Order: sequence, then C-alpha cells, then structure tokens
Amino acid sequence: MKFPRRAFLRLLAGAAALPALPRLAQAEIYPSRPVRVIVGFGAGSAADIITRLIGQSLSKRLGQPFVIENRGGAGGTLAAEAVAHASPDGYTLLTSGPDTVTANLYDKLSYNFLRDIAPVACVATGPLVLVVNPSFPAKTVPEFIAYAKANPGKISFGSAGVGSVAHIAPELFKAMAKVDMVHVPYRGLAPALNDLLGGRVQVVFSTLPPAIGHIKAGRLRALAVTSKARYEALPDLPTVGDFLPGYEASITIGLSAPKNTPSEVVSKLNMATNAALAEPQIKAGLSGVGVVPLPMTPAAYAKFLADETKKWGKVIRTAHIKLD
Repeated sequence: MKFPRRAFLRLLAGAAALPALPRLAQAEIYPSRPVRVIVGFGAGSAADIITRLIGQSLSKRLGQPFVIENRGGAGGTLAAEAVAHASPDGYTLLTSGPDTVTANLYDKLSYNFLRDIAPVACVATGPLVLVVNPSFPAKTVPEFIAYAKANPGKISFGSAGVGSVAHIAPELFKAMAKVDMVHVPYRGLAPALNDLLGGRVQVVFSTLPPAIGHIKAGRLRALAVTSKARYEALPDLPTVGDFLPGYEASITIGLSAPKNTPSEVVSKLNMATNAALAEPQIKAGLSGVGVVPLPMTPAAYAKFLADETKKWGKVIRTAHIKLD
C-alpha cells in the first residue's frame, strides 16, 4: 500500500517536535515541588538574609516553597560543590557570592565554578567601606595613600579571614596604590572592627552593616566606599575609584544552578527574580543589609562572573594568596 505523501510529511514533522516536548512541559510545570536554595554561609549572614528575602518572593510568584539550606564552610565552596553535582532540573540552586574569589584560591576543588555552574540571576550588590580609627592621621584617601607610602609595612589592615572580600579588596588597593600594608586575618569582621576601635590595626575594608553604626557615632572615620558610584546610605562619602581610577570591589549576590539546567527553567527563574527586585519591600530589605538590587539577564550575569573571576584571579596571584 502506498502511504500518502502529505500524511507522511505530517508524521515527520510531528516526530521532529517530540524531543522538544519534555523540555517544554518541564518549563510549563516548573516548579511542581519545593526548590532548595543552598547558601554557603550561616543563618543571619548577609547572603542568608538576602536569599530568604528573595526566596519568599519567588515562593509567592512561582507557587512552590523555596527552602533555604545553610551549608557553611570553606568560604562557600561546600555549597557550590553540592550544587555543581546536583541534578540539573532547577530544584537545587546556589546563592553565589564569593565564588569568583574562591575559584582562584583553592587548588583541590572537585568542580570548576565557571564550567559547572549555570548563572541564573544577579540579585544585589553592595560596597565595602574603608574605615580607620579617628586617631589615624589621614582624613582622605589621598592622605591615606601618602601616609602608607611614607610608612611602608607599618599599616596593618584587619579582615574577616584569608580569602574574604575584606582581605582581597585591600590587596587590590595595595596593588593599585603601590603601597605596602600588613594583613591581619580575624574570624569575622566583628573582631577585626573591635581591634580597629582599639587601635590594634589601622584600617579595615568592611561591609556596611557592622561598620555603619560606628561611623555615624563617630567611633570610626570612613574615608570612601569601594563601589563604582557613591552609596545612598553614605552619600557624602567619595569612592576609592575617585582617587584610584578603575578601582572597584563589591559584594555581589546571585542565584545559580547546575550546568545543563534547561534554559526555559533558567529564564523563568530569572524573570521571577527580576520582578521580585522591583518590589518596594524587597528593596527595603536589601538596603537593610547594605546592598541594592542589581537585576541582569542570565547572559549578562555569566559575563559578570567571568570578568570578576579573571579580575580577582590576577589580584590573588599578585598577592601570592593560596588555600588548600
């Protein structure tokens, strides 16, 4: 029996469309169960607070719980490792933050951040603030640089630990300003700021929440913020980049997924996240932890992560910083 040509062509067209059906169906029903978001830092950290804010909005918008799981340790690499090896179905996400730094710090990671993680959405960014004890002789960034050059190796800066953003940001400052300062690592910013208040270290590049109360009370002197533009919470402060053109160091938080997560799922999460970032209550919540919304497309976020990884890799190699 001769098969009609028109019917045969219809069958071919239908068969060609079949491989796309599972992906389309997945995008239409996603999410159909709770989504787990792994945070590489403890409850109450900035990354945790930001993730919970966004998670609440995503739950409302997408109709499923976004369950936050804190998995601290090794600078966030334990969380990134778990997500890198998770099923690429959109039900395990990562709060990505310091990964552009840690990707350059550790030699023995079981994953490659840029290769094994799919960027989903950038959420927020915030500056550090360069603070000194009020007794320190410099009152501006140019005065600070001049003092540091006149006193090589005599200024110590405190940080939240080796490889933290409060460590890497001043290393970039050292390289660009061509000054010599001594690193003193602490177990978090709180003890570093306590020693700054006591005059045992001379400078800290701090995130805003733990420092802003001391700044407003006059217990610490802020010289500049590290972002590209002035920060609304401290509008009178210049940026470090005003005096060192091209300098920028910020905390940036986003959402990522395992590689090969369907593009339809990534797009759906990205749109929902960007919509959440336009909500006044989300903006207010982010402001409370010293950050502002920074919506991006997945492609733009991927480029941002690649650029930041390259940038901090150069700083880390110059400073000869390495962790096992």
